[in-house]
Amino acid sequence: MSADTRRIALLQMTTGIDPAANAAAMAQAAELAAAEGAVMLFTPEMSGLLDRDRARGSRHVVAEADSPVLAEVRNAAAKAGIWVHIGSLAVKAEGTRWANRAFVITPAGEIAARYDKIHMFDVDLATGETWRESAAYQPGEAVVTVEDTPLGRLGLTICYDIRFPALFEELGRRCCNAIAIPAAFTVPTGRAHWHLMQRARAVEASAFVVSAAQAGRHEDGRETYGHSLVVDPWGEVLLDMGSEGAREGVLGFAEIDLARLGEVRAQVPSLANRRAIPRSNP
Repeated sequence: MSADTRRIALLQMTTGIDPAANAAAMAQAAELAAAEGAVMLFTPEMSGLLDRDRARGSRHVVAEADSPVLAEVRNAAAKAGIWVHIGSLAVKAEGTRWANRAFVITPAGEIAARYDKIHMFDVDLATGETWRESAAYQPGEAVVTVEDTPLGRLGLTICYDIRFPALFEELGRRCCNAIAIPAAFTVPTGRAHWHLMQRARAVEASAFVVSAAQAGRHEDGRETYGHSLVVDPWGEVLLDMGSEGAREGVLGFAEIDLARLGEVRAQVPSLANRRAIPRSNP
């Protein structure tokens, strides 16, 4: 492994309605990932609890400072000496709504960054599925990057954010080396758009994309697409974990060659060539 190469791990989960079991799966994954030489572990959106019954799930949604899931993963990161990106947890925010919040944890167990999902998944699918994320969650207001991770500057997004190119344009403008897109994609939208959009976002931001995903049939009855991906800045898929899900999670690994960033950006310097788009007259 060259000096520019970093080994990372992705945890593909079938998160259930018991936060303690989900936290234990993440803690075990941190230990196993570190033992396999990974410098950073990535988990999916809603790693701590996935429950479409909001009345039942609300019993487990607490303020960040009181989250047993966050505390356990922080302890596990410190014990294993590994960076952990928690794709997101549901935490209490201001007022009556919650936040869909990502965390980046250092090998000392400290919180290096937080990101609240900006775009809410409010859709009616042709399959009859209806989702109203904004009914329970308040959207985030800030674009977030975190410096000095093992991959360098890491941009943070969550799931539905992938459909909004302006966010990724801003992350590209900030010259992120990698962008995390943890997700709990539905099967119909996953089949249609998951790989297409992941590769597009990597190319347009000239960055690695790391997308840990939920997979399989969950305790609350939903089914998620899986296919946790790592994509390089040229759009090549380095890791595709397929649709397999498991309550204890499935661990996958990828080698990130940071030298690839310079090669791609020199060959297609779209970040350097970007210009403001003039407004047309009304």
